[in-house]
Order: sequence, then structure tokens, then C-alpha cells
Amino acid sequence: MRPAADRSTGYAIAAPPVTTVEVADTDEVFPVARVYCVGRNYAEHSREMGHDPDREPPFFFMKPADAVVPSGRLPFPAQTQDLHHEVELVVALGDGGSHIPEEHALDHVFGYAVGLDMTRRDLQRAMGDQKKPWEIGKAFDHAAPIGPLNPADKVGHMAKGTISLSVNGEVKQNSDLANMIWSVPEQIAKLSEAFELKAGDIIYSGTPENVGPVVKGDVVLCKIAGLPDMSIRIV
Repeated sequence: MRPAADRSTGYAIAAPPVTTVEVADTDEVFPVARVYCVGRNYAEHSREMGHDPDREPPFFFMKPADAVVPSGRLPFPAQTQDLHHEVELVVALGDGGSHIPEEHALDHVFGYAVGLDMTRRDLQRAMGDQKKPWEIGKAFDHAAPIGPLNPADKVGHMAKGTISLSVNGEVKQNSDLANMIWSVPEQIAKLSEAFELKAGDIIYSGTPENVGPVVKGDVVLCKIAGLPDMSIRIV
């Protein structure tokens, strides 16, 4: 049955809620427009995925905005037997533009957060083997957990510092933001060549090596130097 129109707004159906992220130490929230993700942005992770880590142009994929969820409890998704963790620095844009010069890219950054690019690895690989798009492995419900956003005018810009992830207290991923193949300013500049970026867009900037599986009951702790820790429990 078709839902009734929301005559108070003119929408044919009730408008979906806006996805938001908490802004640290405030009562404010950040509205999410689009979610971009940078693929294979650490050399060692590129190698473990079976690719040459030479500095080729970066590539991007997307997740739906409502895949962004706060830290806490994360439901184990359907259709997978191989759910993987990928800890990442998340960059939130306060304004956008097209063809943003690299030297001005950081002027567009509102703030930073710790995030997880959760991946149904078995589905991603199956689609890749068939030469089909692999959004089903990346763009599912609850696929983008994120901690509070920390404004850049308080924490500075994140060019280096430890990035790590542990599962049930055992360190799995451990690297440095300085090991990114493409820096945050380069990511923004390159992305703005293909899309007109908007205020509210966020960028998952890539994960270091040693991604791996999690199962129900696991507790995942993510850390980036200079930002608050972020933790989820798989349920």
C-alpha cells in the first residue's frame, strides 16, 4: 500500500531523516550529504589486496549517507560470512566546490573523526571476480560507523600520527597517517575534479594493512592520534 502523502510539506511521502554525526564537546550535529571512500590508499594494504601499490591516480567509491552510524552496537549484516574491519580517518567538509586547488583544499575541511569502512569481503570479491560493481560489499546498512567529529580549528589538520585497530584487545591494524599514498589535500583536490563537492560531504580516506574478519561478540577499538577513540561491538 502506498503511504499517505505528507500534505504539510508537499512531499508525496514522509521525508527520510537527515543523517547526522555528533560534533565533539558541543550540542551540535553535522549533517551528512554524501559519503566518498578512497580505495587502496596505503601501499601495504594495496599489496595485501593483490594490487601494485605504485602511485596511480586515486579511485573512489561511495556509501549511502544512511550507512553512517554512531559508535556502539553494530548488527552483523546479512548475506556475508566474512565481515571485515577497516579503520580510517574520516574527513568532513564544511564547504565544497569544483577543481579545488590542492594548496587550498584544507580550507574546506570542517573536521575529522575516526571511522570504520565495514566490508562484506566475500561479496565484494565475488562481484570483483565477475567484473561487476561491488557496492553490495561496501554500501550496506550500518557499513560506516563513525565517532564524533572534531573541528579542525581545535585539533588541527591530520597529516601524520598513529592509526590503529584492535579486536578484543589484540592489535590488528597499526600504521601512521603519513603512510597514505594520497594525502587529504590531494584526495580533496582529485575528488573535486570529478564531482562538485558539497558542504556535508565526508571522505573515508583509506585503511592501512591487516584488515580482517570480525564475528558476533567482537569488540573493535579504533584509535587515531589526536582524536577520541571509537569502539563498536558486533551483535
